Amino acid sequence: MKIGVLTSSRADYGIYLPLLQQLKTDDFFQLEIIAFGTHLSKTHGYTLTAIENDAFEVIHSIESLEADDSTKGIAKSYGNTVLKFADFWQNHSFDLVFCLGDRFEMSAAVQASIPFGVKLAHIHGGETTLGAIDNIYRHQITLASQLHFVSTVDYKRKVAALTGTSENIYNVGALSLDNINNFEPIEKSKFLKTFQLKDAPYALVTFHPETVAVHSNKTYALHMKSALAELSNTIHIIVTMPNADTLGSVYREQLEQLHSEIPEKVTLIENFGKANYFTAMHYAEVLIGNTSSGIIEAASFGKYVINVGSRQQGRAQGSNVFDVAFDSKKIVEKTHEVLKMPNFVDGNIYYKAATAEAIINTIKQHG
Repeated sequence: MKIGVLTSSRADYGIYLPLLQQLKTDDFFQLEIIAFGTHLSKTHGYTLTAIENDAFEVIHSIESLEADDSTKGIAKSYGNTVLKFADFWQNHSFDLVFCLGDRFEMSAAVQASIPFGVKLAHIHGGETTLGAIDNIYRHQITLASQLHFVSTVDYKRKVAALTGTSENIYNVGALSLDNINNFEPIEKSKFLKTFQLKDAPYALVTFHPETVAVHSNKTYALHMKSALAELSNTIHIIVTMPNADTLGSVYREQLEQLHSEIPEKVTLIENFGKANYFTAMHYAEVLIGNTSSGIIEAASFGKYVINVGSRQQGRAQGSNVFDVAFDSKKIVEKTHEVLKMPNFVDGNIYYKAATAEAIINTIKQHG
């Protein structure tokens, strides 16, 4: 069975990894990676290299992103991606193609596939993120897909409502958490040395722009910088940098300025990779920002999350997540409050055992 896997960013590639590892070693499948989006962007760490290092037999690479991350630039990148994938789908065929999540590049690749009748399996459909236009992209991808692998029973109901049928929708849990109970963090001194980090308590920080409230991002980025500067007086700040979104550069500029002002207190990381990112989460005191990993993954590491703004609004979350507005004072106050709380031990609403195996067994049944 010939399988294609669409991956447009470091984030979705990390989520895919448990599935990719099993597909790669199963003789039933012929696996081909289709890498595009920020994987080919030097600004975002050129993470195609990480995919190549994992030694897949076939890796297609498609470059289509504009350097401009304004609203017009994102629209042009979307159009470029559709055009590039029109050629790709014309020249390549698969029995099934996996797509994941809600990125605009992923939506563009999927929309281009529709006239070619490409059979799609969507992972993480049915979710809601009211503070991001990704919400629209995600539902577009759902409507174009034939198989759906969702992370909770509520999302299964949402996909059924969107598609008008309850068939071919499977609640398998969050793929990124596959085998999480056996995860062994990298030894701390080795991890710290690799990224030249201080051996000190730290907050793991990831901020992305709010792509619905586009014109508020400059103000939000200033509140982010002010909050992190204040928090750096009591805890080190380790930042994973924003992905390619509308006005993501606004946040990058503030983070780079913050680092230049207090380099001994703030560390910027372009791309950890999954094992290092999970290790960073394991050793962190708290997570701060508005990334989906705080909502979906942090509970499995017993971590509290300061979820800022409305980007993740509407997504199901556990009791480890505390929502605050994009206000520097409120971010600081809530972080100090959470740092005094006892360890989080209530488990993860997104976890189900053997997620990758469940996906593979399902697609074998569908032939």
